[in-house]
Formats: sequence, structure tokens, C-alpha cells
Amino acid sequence: MNGIIGLSEAISIGLHAVGVLAQKPGEAMSAKEIARRIGASEAHLSKVLQRLVKAGLLQSQRGPKGGFFCDSRAVEKSLLEIYEAIEGPLRQKKCLLKKPVCDGDDCVFGGLIDECNSKTKDYFSLTRVGDICKIFKEA
Repeated sequence: MNGIIGLSEAISIGLHAVGVLAQKPGEAMSAKEIARRIGASEAHLSKVLQRLVKAGLLQSQRGPKGGFFCDSRAVEKSLLEIYEAIEGPLRQKKCLLKKPVCDGDDCVFGGLIDECNSKTKDYFSLTRVGDICKIFKEA
């Protein structure tokens, strides 16, 4: 994971996939088509989608007209719900190094890490799928 809080590629894939599916609730899309739309590995995407299905944020349907889809309530889900379905509880990093050098009180970054953690958590908590799905272009 990179960054302040630690946003994995799986989180990015999950948020983009849900955003694409939320554009057309109830309409199934194959993992292959979603992967093409968001430029992700189909294998990695499939694992992420299964976590989202298990958490009840997406549904899946087998068969020739099958695929993954969300219902109309998906637009009300927060990005934090998607994050936690994929990664578990949001854990805020206190240090960017693997082994902290300072005690955390006198960090070379000052309060920047705490500020970034707080803003990121607020964004994920307050932003709904409906807020992001409009940014995805039809393809």
C-alpha cells in the first residue's frame, strides 16, 4: 500500500468498478468488460468484485447474460463502505516509514500526516457512490 492511509490497487479498482456499475443499476456487466473500461487486470478485478458481492454491495449473476451489477440503492453507499468491504477497517498511518524514527510527537512532516488521514477519512465517509458515478464516461 502506498500513500498516507495506504490505498491499495484493490481499493482503486473497487471504487472504479462500483462507479461504472452504478451508472446503470440492475444492468449486468461482465468482469471482462469492467476491466476493459477501467484498465485493470481482469483477474485482480474478479477478486475485488467477489469481495464486494460477499459484502452485499454488488450482486452477481451466472449465465450468458450474467455478470456483476448493483441495485439502485448502491448510489447511497459511502466510499468507506466499499473500502472496508475490500480492505477491512480503515487504518490511519502515523508514519510513512516502515520503522518509525521519531516518537510521532515531533515528526518531520509536522501535522501533515494527521491532516491527510483526517481529510481522507472524511472524504470516504461523506462521499457516496452517486457522487462519483457521474465522472465515468460511457464506453
